Amino acid sequence: MASISTHVLDTVSGRPARGMAVTLERLEDGSVVEHLTSTSTDDDGRVADLLGGKRLRTGVYRLTFNTAAYGNTFYPQVQIVFRVSDPDEHHHIPLLLSAYGYTTYRGS
Repeated sequence: MASISTHVLDTVSGRPARGMAVTLERLEDGSVVEHLTSTSTDDDGRVADLLGGKRLRTGVYRLTFNTAAYGNTFYPQVQIVFRVSDPDEHHHIPLLLSAYGYTTYRGS
């Protein structure tokens, strides 16, 4: 079964962002239609399966990272909105975080 995963790296310390709160929601027309999970990254800064056994569907999803609780005061929250076109593929959405910037990409 396809899944959505993430990995958060603190590029200032060069270490994984442990214990960062992450939320996954499915959107329609820009509004939340389904809250899928709220969890935290593990000791390696990862969440292996954000769907928690739910089936991945085509559509638009939003990952929200609570970066303020992790200590980032400039970006208190990072939201990544992405589209799933093929629900049979795994979708890995990493976040690279620094004090004054962040980046993301479609991982494997």
